[in-house]
Amino acid sequence: MTPLLLAPTPESRRVLVTDFDGTLWSHDYYLLFTDRYGGPATLQAWHDYRRGDITHFEAMRRIYAAAAPGEAALRDLVQDHALGPSVRAGAERLHAAGWSLVVVSAGSLWYIEQLLAEAGLVAEVHSNPGRVIDGRLCLTRPEGSPYPSHQNGIDKGAVVRHWQGRGCTVAFAGDGYPDVEPARLVSGELRFARGYLAEELTTLGEPYIPFQHWSEVCGHLTR
Repeated sequence: MTPLLLAPTPESRRVLVTDFDGTLWSHDYYLLFTDRYGGPATLQAWHDYRRGDITHFEAMRRIYAAAAPGEAALRDLVQDHALGPSVRAGAERLHAAGWSLVVVSAGSLWYIEQLLAEAGLVAEVHSNPGRVIDGRLCLTRPEGSPYPSHQNGIDKGAVVRHWQGRGCTVAFAGDGYPDVEPARLVSGELRFARGYLAEELTTLGEPYIPFQHWSEVCGHLTR
């Protein structure tokens, strides 16, 4: 598959900053992992995070550390849930309309890079590194990142502010808890939300464009 180059350049004027799990990808890797390999420890880590006892990053780290299915099994979990042709088609529309793509995720580069490569998409990606050690996916913080966050590993809002500071038109798409702050940084007609993010923006009285599939975001931006 021919690589589609979407990473921003110094000439970029329109940038879509997008969450990955549950947004660009229709799945959440931690949920796939929990469903197939998880147990009480994975559930407890998420409950601890939602109570505010631990950070989102620590919850993800504990979830993946709770089981050691082996690297082959972890990769199978990725391969069994490809991005799909609609994502590639949406990305092609973005590219043709002059949009660049920046992926921001509180998940892990370990599976994000695999999925993007399989779809032939080249984007700028900011997420938490990971590698398989003794059969476990071990998350680490993104040391040296220009956008560090104690809570999530990556400060998605800082990424949005960076491109806004460069004078770019910035759109944001997301679905989860870490997406509320960055979503509120962009204007309502460039704010795309589903899941928890949509519920929270509704509660806050903030306008947004609802979507179910990431390709809908691409379609709206390129009409």
